[in-house]
Amino acid sequence: MEESSRANPLDKYKQAFREEAHEILADLESALLALNESPGDKELVGRAFRALHTLKGSGAMFGFDELATFTHNLESAFDEVRSGRLAVTSDLVDLSLAALDHIKAMLEAAGASTAGNPAAEEILANLRRLTGEPENRPRRAAPPPTEAPSPAPTGPERDWRIRFCPGADLLRNGANPLLLLRELGQMGRLKVNADVAAIPPLAELDPERCYIGWDMVLTTGAAREAIRDVFIFVEDACELKIEPGSDHPPSAEVQAAPAQEEKRTNYGRRSYDSPDTASSLRVPAAKLDQFVNLVGELVTTQARLGEVAARRDEPEMMAVAEEIERLTSALRENSMSIRMLPIRATFERFRRLVYDLARGLHKEVELTIEGAETELDKTVIDQLSDPLMHLIRNSMDHGIEPPAQRLAAGKRVPATLHLSARHSGASVLIGVSDDGAGIDAEAVRARAIERGLVAADTRLTEAQVFSLIMAPGFSTARQVTDVSGRGVGMDVVRRSVEALRGIIDITSKPGAGTNVSLRLPLTMAIIDGLLVRIENSYFVLPLATTLECIELTRQDVERAHGKHVANVRGEIIPYIRLREYFNLRSDRPEREQIMLAETEEGRFGFVVDQVLGDHQTVIKNLGHFYRHVQVISGATILGNGTVALILDPNRLVQDAIRTQSMGDGVNAGLPRLHAPGAAVH
Repeated sequence: MEESSRANPLDKYKQAFREEAHEILADLESALLALNESPGDKELVGRAFRALHTLKGSGAMFGFDELATFTHNLESAFDEVRSGRLAVTSDLVDLSLAALDHIKAMLEAAGASTAGNPAAEEILANLRRLTGEPENRPRRAAPPPTEAPSPAPTGPERDWRIRFCPGADLLRNGANPLLLLRELGQMGRLKVNADVAAIPPLAELDPERCYIGWDMVLTTGAAREAIRDVFIFVEDACELKIEPGSDHPPSAEVQAAPAQEEKRTNYGRRSYDSPDTASSLRVPAAKLDQFVNLVGELVTTQARLGEVAARRDEPEMMAVAEEIERLTSALRENSMSIRMLPIRATFERFRRLVYDLARGLHKEVELTIEGAETELDKTVIDQLSDPLMHLIRNSMDHGIEPPAQRLAAGKRVPATLHLSARHSGASVLIGVSDDGAGIDAEAVRARAIERGLVAADTRLTEAQVFSLIMAPGFSTARQVTDVSGRGVGMDVVRRSVEALRGIIDITSKPGAGTNVSLRLPLTMAIIDGLLVRIENSYFVLPLATTLECIELTRQDVERAHGKHVANVRGEIIPYIRLREYFNLRSDRPEREQIMLAETEEGRFGFVVDQVLGDHQTVIKNLGHFYRHVQVISGATILGNGTVALILDPNRLVQDAIRTQSMGDGVNAGLPRLHAPGAAVH
């Protein structure tokens, strides 16, 4: 028998629970950290309680009994907070975060037992101490999955009219509607009428599906939110309405008439039974990646079809090729938009890191976030966590001063750590800034000399000094701590950003703080490019950075007296002749073309033989052997099967500046590349 045939049918539901549980825990962590700043916020307390109640109930439903029992103890503590019998303190928040970490570990261990676990027992003992329970009291067992602590009435009794119709899969997911009705009955006086209009003929009845709905009137002193809490983890799988009612429930006859009408007109189907009700779909990331890869192959094949159609010059074939090109372009845009996600989740995840580091370093830090809705490719977001984590740790340890030092300097005691994101053309700018002490450029330079990274007599600009921070093994810390001192943080940032074809920019002002900016591409899969040719070699320049194309004649070169510059409507623009840069030894054509591009160093030109036009570029990695070639960000396959290299304009200019400063003769004719627009004498 195959392994798949022996698989437990509940495994897929357990995996779905794990995925949903991680989302619930992320929301719970956010609520707890916000609660630490606003301990009197009732909405945050309710949000934390509902997250715990959902986690407990769903865990018990899918066989995570130990997880449900452990969570129930924390949920009970927050029920005490809701009722006003327990205050929110920093101790409670710390304990809740520790419990949250333990719940995550239990999820990864498939609901492993907490019995005999010292960490779990310590958390539960501290919870009992906070809530005033006897230390020797045994751990509470979690109630049945659909039961919760019945909230005490909070006001005068009133009637609530409740409409509850379970969805098609509620029973299959293990929920029991009768337990929900029983819990409602514990909150007050409950009158129930069953709606059986949707029950189909016996031959069509599915025994794993609930066809019955209930119209109820509950007389209670509890609030609407307390009633909704009863349905908290089945609310997404049912039709639920809770409305203030009159003093007397509608008669059975009044209710039966609409029900019978529904049966006659809808043949026993309710609106939410329709298969078209789902507004979103959870898809594994691997399937999405495969889809985008297939779209990339389709783009390449479409380019090949266009090449063949142009060569044969048949009107009918040309029309088909153009139509396929239009459809492929639309499909490509759609597939790219599917992979675009807001960066909010990544930013929010660092609130916990800042909270823990601040407590460990005895500092006060406020995290602010800007541009959280900025969207990036999922592949880029997935690789951002490590570099951002190292930047935050570096800022918290090296940049932000202790409270006493900030007070002496006349600063606000709570320091500010700011995460930001915004679009800039085809790139996204991610910023990590603080209002700390800033970078001591002289200390960095001295440390670099001490470690032999630069000679003592080397003259360095401030930007070059800051770039030394990202050298492998570099650290200004004299002692190794849990946070820093090993010299691996900024090196990881540099390598990770370069792997994403990004650029790092560091600015700092002594006493005012530091800002680290990461410029990253929007997507790592398909880009719009401009295809160019030099002899028989083909290159692609990103279209987003390209400004315009101008002609370069031999007369233009002679008027520049051998300097690599062009006069563009009165503005002097330096350029790089790619033929010489890549050492392609052949005669230049009579007329060349300059592609003007916007780079980090300003406007620069790239001289090529011919500009062939726009090209949808499917990015292919060059492989491990070429990982150190920074000026080339990948390759693509053209319609005729030729490989074209994708150039990185920013890296090209930076490498040209570095080459010129080292006295290399290849680009020696470039006039002060670091100062574009300078006049030629």
